[in-house]
Amino acid sequence: MRRRRRPLARARLTRRGLGLLAAGTVLVVVGVVLGLPDVVGLGGAGVGAVALAWAWMTVRRVDRGRSALRATRRVSPSPTVRDQLTTARLTVRAARPSASAVGALSRLRISEQAAHELCDQGALRARVTSHDDHVSVQYRLRPSRRGRWPLGPLLTTQVDALGLVSATQELGGTNLVAVWPRTVELSVRGSRAFGEQERSVAGARLASSDDSVLREYVAGDDPRRVHWASAARQGHLMVRTDESAGLPPVTVLLDRGLLPAADAAGPAGPGSAGGPGGRQQADGEWAVEAAASIGVALLQAGHPVRLVPTSAVPVVEDSSFGVHRAGEGVADLLDATVDLQGHPGVAAADRAARATAEALRTAHRPGERTVAVLGPLGPLARHAVSEMATDAVHRALVVSPRSRTASHEDALATASALRATGWHVAVVEPGHPIEHAWSRLVEENR
Repeated sequence: MRRRRRPLARARLTRRGLGLLAAGTVLVVVGVVLGLPDVVGLGGAGVGAVALAWAWMTVRRVDRGRSALRATRRVSPSPTVRDQLTTARLTVRAARPSASAVGALSRLRISEQAAHELCDQGALRARVTSHDDHVSVQYRLRPSRRGRWPLGPLLTTQVDALGLVSATQELGGTNLVAVWPRTVELSVRGSRAFGEQERSVAGARLASSDDSVLREYVAGDDPRRVHWASAARQGHLMVRTDESAGLPPVTVLLDRGLLPAADAAGPAGPGSAGGPGGRQQADGEWAVEAAASIGVALLQAGHPVRLVPTSAVPVVEDSSFGVHRAGEGVADLLDATVDLQGHPGVAAADRAARATAEALRTAHRPGERTVAVLGPLGPLARHAVSEMATDAVHRALVVSPRSRTASHEDALATASALRATGWHVAVVEPGHPIEHAWSRLVEENR
């Protein structure tokens, strides 16, 4: 793979350079007019010095040669969460310690480049600490949108030894900062309604999480699974090995038709949330956060969970169910949401919902439940989703537009079609508190 060639440095004259250039030009003109070759030579020397400094600073690379510098960047936590403060640490040091490198470092001015989505106030406020052999920079980021956003490369500005020309060029690479959606804590009692409560009503109660077999603690086990009473009796830590026993797998189906298409999701900036595009973006993020919150709550309750976004070419067979072990299941589920974007149009969204529903129905596992976050669906798509109903309980949040439009009528028709086949459905507007929407959904009766 060929490395991208960095552009030449952007050079500009300093005040000293401008003064010397102006003075040299005047001396050359005066010397020529008065016939004074020494004055012409003196002025030419000044102009030549500025020209040489300009040429040198233009072609000189800050990351090459004896005075080469290196930049490293670390973001913590990574991935981060939308609207959560994140710390970035940047270090610029000499590639090889030398007097010239230390001199270049002392004359260095740096500025960081970051996507608008990572900066809530538009500009980074950094704390800079200078040392003999390196410069440390620490600053805070507050991502405003889910996704992957570029941080860097660093912009460096150096001045030549005579102070005539300054040059700005890039140093280091670009870090892609992954931003997870926000999640809210949902009722564990509500999530248990997908297991013990429903089966006990049918007279075939599954094994409770209290019926666990105990074993010794192994590094990497979730500390919340420690059985403290047994640990006190045995003298060493004991954990429950089958906390998920009897809890059915759950597929969280997310309708990507609720999200804006990639070309419609422009950069976030001040005031952008007020327009139609900003509202669509916010409504789509609400849907992603609702699906993520439901998935995380069910994982933490012990259910195997997978997130399946609608796709025109779904690959359901390769979509495995994750389990909550040392936080890995939650991380995998949230990672799957980072790059989600909408379909190019309503027709494409309906086709994707229909194809995904048919694939899920074909690959259905015994006891599998479905929790869907859906937008208003067309007749064919709503029929395909409603046909996913089985003897197990399936639930759906149908997101209705804020205004009374044709899409609102489609949302009501979608809810009616799902209820007719046995789904538990709650119709909500985007922006409704997710925990309230979840409570309504869990308490919904057939």
